[in-house]
Amino acid sequence: MTTNAAIRVQNLTKRFGSFVAVDDISFDAAEGKITALLGPSGSGKSTVLRMIAGLETPTNGRIWIEDDETTFKSVQERRVGFVFQHYALFRHMTVAQNVAFGLAVRKQSKADQARRVDELLDLVQLSPFADRFPDQLSGGQRQRVALARALAPRPQVLLLDEPFGALDARVRQDLRHWLDGLHRELGVTSLFVTHDQDEALELAHEVVVMHEGRIEQMGSPTQIYNEPQTAFVAGFIGSPNVLQGRVAAGHVLVGAHRLPGADHLEEGAAARAFVRPHDVRLAEPDPEAAAAVEARVDRVSTLGWLSRVMLRLDDGQTIVAEIPSDELIDLTEGTTVAVDLRRAKAFEAEPVGAPAE
Repeated sequence: MTTNAAIRVQNLTKRFGSFVAVDDISFDAAEGKITALLGPSGSGKSTVLRMIAGLETPTNGRIWIEDDETTFKSVQERRVGFVFQHYALFRHMTVAQNVAFGLAVRKQSKADQARRVDELLDLVQLSPFADRFPDQLSGGQRQRVALARALAPRPQVLLLDEPFGALDARVRQDLRHWLDGLHRELGVTSLFVTHDQDEALELAHEVVVMHEGRIEQMGSPTQIYNEPQTAFVAGFIGSPNVLQGRVAAGHVLVGAHRLPGADHLEEGAAARAFVRPHDVRLAEPDPEAAAAVEARVDRVSTLGWLSRVMLRLDDGQTIVAEIPSDELIDLTEGTTVAVDLRRAKAFEAEPVGAPAE
């Protein structure tokens, strides 16, 4: 195992009967960093986490935590902390008792338990709530208790399965900022599962994108966002517009217009061009402009500082542009504009009959 890899999975596969939930994946989670397993529901990411934790047994493959192979070791032997989406707190125990649970199982002295509980409740900013029960706390507070309980036995790695999935948007955002600060203070190696791309891109140092049990791409948040390597990643990250066309001389033909960036695709192949709404640029019509596509404004929706412009191309395909509201100059429904799509990413289209993404 390489130095600085706190978790390594190699050729990991998990089958449930004839269903392949995880299909021969390999990746490292760096020591002291946050790694995200990102993908839609059913992509296999939670199954990977459960195998690392020891809650599921791999069909094939190997798992290391630090320098220790743990593929078939028990949960207790792995020294991992696990945080579930739905807290999994003991309702009949107080906050302090929940946090102390793992220490009591390991038969630490009452004095040591008390010291560690005090330290962690202070860390997660819940000291005044030590004697309350979970039902007396908000969702965000309960998740912080769950995190403190996972950290109590000083695990080698921290595993988090959709840790903010049961919370509303504002609480999720607050907890993301809080967890980022906590990680900067503690530096514990963390691997977390999420379907929320904003969560992964904001928190993680490394992102592993999964789809249908396989890894689509691994890299830094910047690489995943700016340099998608597959059509799935291009379509999943950033909520892009998708335009259908055909490859001609290194371009994607969309109606009567040519979009650059298809040099890697076979001539004549059906193609898809992905472009995010904030990467769409609008201008006065100019037939000579590179990658400029003429479009009609169907609708303009102003959302405070941001405006969303619905556009229809000459072949009937629609796209959305997001631009600052103060840049809306004489842009009304029915106006014809030039749409600059040079930031589009081109990939070969799915074969007919392929499963939808």
